[in-house]
Amino acid sequence: MTVRLQSISRADLLVLANSGLPDGIAARTADGALPPAFVAQRCLTQLQEGKGEYWCSTFYIVRDADNLVVGGCGFKDVPLGGRVEIGYGVSPACRNQGIATLAVRELLQLAFAIEAVREVLAQVSPANAASTRVVQKLSFVKGEAAADESGELVVRWVLRKPPDALYGLPATKEGIDR
Repeated sequence: MTVRLQSISRADLLVLANSGLPDGIAARTADGALPPAFVAQRCLTQLQEGKGEYWCSTFYIVRDADNLVVGGCGFKDVPLGGRVEIGYGVSPACRNQGIATLAVRELLQLAFAIEAVREVLAQVSPANAASTRVVQKLSFVKGEAAADESGELVVRWVLRKPPDALYGLPATKEGIDR
């Protein structure tokens, strides 16, 4: 199976921020696949503050086989001190198929393509076994447990940038096109 990340347009973010279903994707979206309204609103606020779209936009996770939107993911804000945080979610009907792992791998490649990014953070609820498996499969290192911005207990998982390659892409003699 393969997936691709499709940037969510500002028009779609506006609809999602109001808990709506964007017209252009309504017929090809699995139940529970879209980012929640607060995520879309956060993106719009950050964009209005002048933060870069690369970091403050969100993506649909699209399954290539049938063009179905099966989830959403993205960066939560611009990198700070060389670290950027990610978030992701997959439709309940599409879980346990490796989709989140594929999507997070794509986010890692986007993050580590930027020289200033040295670490990617994923904050995972200890009760979320599926997301814990995703970060473990991708070699994140388990950090401390703490309360996140909403007060939920999460475990901080960090992946450091490989010194000689983009994540998942081996370095070559000629180097990697960043």
